Amino acid sequence: MATAIQTKIKVLIVDDSAIVRKILSQQLSKHRNIEIVGTAPDPFVARDKIISLKPDVLTLDVEMPRMDGITFLRKLMKSHPMPVIILSSLTPKGGKTAMDALAAGAVEVISKPGPAYSVGEACEDLVEKIKAASRARVNKRTVPQQRKASPPERLHMAETTNKIFAIGASTGGVQALSCVLPALPANAPGTVVVQHMPANFTTSFAQRLNGECTVNVKEAQHGDHVIPGRVLIAPGGLHMLLQRSGANYYVTIKDGPSVCHQRPSVEVLFNSVAKYAGANSVGAILTGMGNDGAGGMLNMRKNGAYTIAQDEASSIVFGMPKEAIDCGAAQKIVPLSHVARAMISAAHH
Repeated sequence: MATAIQTKIKVLIVDDSAIVRKILSQQLSKHRNIEIVGTAPDPFVARDKIISLKPDVLTLDVEMPRMDGITFLRKLMKSHPMPVIILSSLTPKGGKTAMDALAAGAVEVISKPGPAYSVGEACEDLVEKIKAASRARVNKRTVPQQRKASPPERLHMAETTNKIFAIGASTGGVQALSCVLPALPANAPGTVVVQHMPANFTTSFAQRLNGECTVNVKEAQHGDHVIPGRVLIAPGGLHMLLQRSGANYYVTIKDGPSVCHQRPSVEVLFNSVAKYAGANSVGAILTGMGNDGAGGMLNMRKNGAYTIAQDEASSIVFGMPKEAIDCGAAQKIVPLSHVARAMISAAHH
């Protein structure tokens, strides 16, 4: 029996709303692998409880009165790095704040329960995110160092125009994509990306990346063309598929059941890339928990695509890349800092 107790994930809830603290405590405590070790109404109380209770995972409301969550998070990541899940409201401001939090080192973001998102649904999602976060390797290196790299050289290759880049990521992927996409040259092959993220947050994410990259980054809309120099991010809560009409690639955005427990799903995107781009495509699977994308990447490889997985040492969670490697889907395994280079070099062959 002792072993069952030891495997519980210890969670500390930080939220200024007493009602939210109570609901989350009650709902999360129902899960046998989660133990709520405490709650805190603000970062000052949280700081003391982190030291005394030693939680494995922290859930953090970023919009709090006495000290905002971002300031607290930055301090925490310097002094006591640990996996943090952000709870954010679904407002445009909330989306921007959530992106700031992920940039400051949080590993996951989830929307607060609201009219469109029931408490039950929110808590189910939160349980999955807590499990993923508990496996995240968070240290001072996880927090991205803000460095402006010199813009990558343009590609001098006419034949890369019909190439497609496809990238999938989950937990830790926001930080990973902030490393990979700015390293792509302005005329890189058209790129399609699935990052597991709730609806409404992908808009802020795409806008933030667009400011960091020489390529143009946008949240994908139904019918968007996939062209050199453009990166399309799948909208949160919807699947994105690559399609082809003659020589032109475009995406379709659609609802539908979750695949590999995810919507958007990397599996769905990669299977469509395997079908319509085949040997003209290069796929990369980055940090994340679960097996989303492994089967799709294997299909891509079978259809002649060049496939890359992020290595264990640089992954915040080595779940999705490991699954792709284990099933033989990944041809090349590289550290995060080499992913963009490996993709560009593969596009030339």
